[in-house]
Formats: sequence, structure tokens, C-alpha cells
Amino acid sequence: MAIDRRRAVIEAATQSFASFGYKATTMDHVARLANVGKGTIYTFFKNKEELFGEIISHLILEMKAVADECIDSEGTFFENVHRTLYRILEFRKEHQLTIKLVQEEREIGTPEVQEMMRKLDSAIISYISTYLEKAIAKGEIRKCDPEITAFVMLRLYISLIFDWERTRQPLEKEEIAQLFELYLLKGLSK
Repeated sequence: MAIDRRRAVIEAATQSFASFGYKATTMDHVARLANVGKGTIYTFFKNKEELFGEIISHLILEMKAVADECIDSEGTFFENVHRTLYRILEFRKEHQLTIKLVQEEREIGTPEVQEMMRKLDSAIISYISTYLEKAIAKGEIRKCDPEITAFVMLRLYISLIFDWERTRQPLEKEEIAQLFELYLLKGLSK
């Protein structure tokens, strides 16, 4: 019974954060959506920040599961990293909660949202870093700092997927793959 109420609180809060953002979500609203008393929420979470953190932790697990699905043991390093990054960012672009959080971060700059978005990015960078370390150990790529390289890869993808299409026609998945390969794997030198 307690597990069901806890789950109802998390689902209601996720719905509220996705619809109204972090700043506009109140514990009263979450309680109404979950059909529980406000005090019930506080038996599971000490405050809104802790509840938000729990939701973001679940979101990170979802993103990792999506990324794991993209890995093909027969695929090349480049193919796997491209599919994984593209799918993670596609997930972020389609997921209602992340859409609202990106909007709130950009328009309002809510500190709690900024912190959680950094947490999301750190989780992605950590995931890609681990993959890079394995590729280095297998000799698939040359030695590099996995964390810096993962950061650059993520930022390149974010720029090509999100930033580019703010003022221009969106790039196709294949175009992004070609640009990624050109800039990160082949380089611009002849």
C-alpha cells in the first residue's frame, strides 16, 4: 500500500513538473494529483527538491536503458557511439519532462533545474566516458581523456541537434553522423 502511494506521488509529481515546470509545481498540487494528503508526500520525501531528485534519478536510469539498447556488439565504435548519443538526445528531445526542464532552465534559470540538468549531462558524459575507456582498452581508438572527449561529443551532438535547428533546417540523422565522423574521427586536415 505504501509503495503504491509512493509511486502515485512520483507519477503525479512527474506529471506536474512536465506540465508546469519545477518552479510552478507545489506539493499541494502533487498531493491533489496523487489523491493523497500532503503529509503523505512528506512521509516519503522531506521536500520538493528530494522528490525532484528522485524523479531525475529515474529519468537517468531510463536514458541509460535507452542507450544500452543502441549498443550493437557487432557494430563499430563510431556506429555505436553515434547511435547512442543520437538516441539519448532524441529521448531528451521527445520526453515531456526534459522538454519542460530545458525550457525552464533557459527562460527562468531556476537553480534547482540548472543543477538537475547538470546532473543529466554528467550522467550522459559518464556513460559515454565508460564506453570510450572500453574502446581505448580494445585499441579501437587512440588514447584520450575519456571525460573530456565524452563532453566534446555530447556538446557537438547538442549543437547539431538542438542549437542548429533553432535558426536553420534540422539536419538528418545521417548528416549528423557524417559531421560527427568528419570532426571527431577523421579531422579536417588532408
